[in-house]
Amino acid sequence: MDFKQIVMGRYATKKFDGRKIPQDKVDELFELILCAPSSWNIQPWKIKVINDEETKKKLAPVSWDQPQITTCSHLLVFCADSDVMSCINRLEKLMAKNMSVQKAKEMTDMMRGAFKNSTEEYCLAWAQRQTYLALENALLGAKALGFDSCPMEGFSGEEYSKILKLPKNIVPTALCAIGFAADTPQPKVRFDKKDIFF
Repeated sequence: MDFKQIVMGRYATKKFDGRKIPQDKVDELFELILCAPSSWNIQPWKIKVINDEETKKKLAPVSWDQPQITTCSHLLVFCADSDVMSCINRLEKLMAKNMSVQKAKEMTDMMRGAFKNSTEEYCLAWAQRQTYLALENALLGAKALGFDSCPMEGFSGEEYSKILKLPKNIVPTALCAIGFAADTPQPKVRFDKKDIFF
């Protein structure tokens, strides 16, 4: 399947058939998500993977009882990490394995400078925008690997945090249900090129 077929074939699956995706395919998807771009490569996200039925049932009521939650193979909870400085610190250690310690420090000091006066609200909003880049890799990656997906914002992030016992800085931002479709895609409805590109 070429890239155009992946983009055109992907759709927001509303119901899955309940079959489990083989773990090797899930692992391949994780590799594709790991390669998602982010500003300065800070990667300010964490992804909670839910594949047990009990947890999915707990999450369903705080997800508007949408069938994707309980019928999917895996539910990926994309969380923004608002502790941007910790992300930068981790990145510095990783970069130091591929370049001089001094160069890694220079680069990450520039990043720290950009965020030093930022509020927690600003850091969270910035991290959430970045998280959507990783979500896109999940959506297109799933289609490329032969299964389906549904991006979702219809859920209570606060309740997800409680149920999943997430730390304060790890904020549920979007969901990606993955599995094998049990529905039929509708025709894509998109604005005309002239309405978008100017």
